[in-house]
Amino acid sequence: MNLSVLLRPERPLAEAGMFALLAGIVVAEVLEELAAVAVTLKWPNDVLLGGAKLAGVLIDAAPAADKINWLVAGIGINLREAPRIEGRETVALAARGTVLAPALVAEGVLRHLGQWQNAAGSAIMAAWLERAHPVGTPIKVRAGGRTLCGSFVGLAPTGELLLRRENCIEAISTGEVLLGPS
Repeated sequence: MNLSVLLRPERPLAEAGMFALLAGIVVAEVLEELAAVAVTLKWPNDVLLGGAKLAGVLIDAAPAADKINWLVAGIGINLREAPRIEGRETVALAARGTVLAPALVAEGVLRHLGQWQNAAGSAIMAAWLERAHPVGTPIKVRAGGRTLCGSFVGLAPTGELLLRRENCIEAISTGEVLLGPS
């Protein structure tokens, strides 16, 4: 199921990164509610079921001065089939014995987005961290042609991933996170 939602949040441009986290929370809540599955979140935009990718989020936003003019949240959930992605494990709800109507899931996403869209950044980060891999988890981040190894420390106030590397903590604004030993 693919769903794109146009939002016009009255938020500072610096908060645009929070919307990938917010959309992940919303998808997790809807799947937990409708399918009674326990999912986890992987920064910045994956929803995992048993460690396999069940859903993903893409965000596109346009600035207007120092505010967000508009934002589109693109949400893909593997309800019936999971695409094959080289080097990644994927899963569909149907493979776990749960069949949901796309319209029901879309309604749930819209309802939960409405409940969350004005939440403070601190509330979004706290809810995201409740479903994420624990602080201290070894991770690798592929970004800009390099791979950074370290451990997950948490999130910066604007949603960046905080990665502990040797004697420093680095804020990562974009990249692919790989969970597991460094």
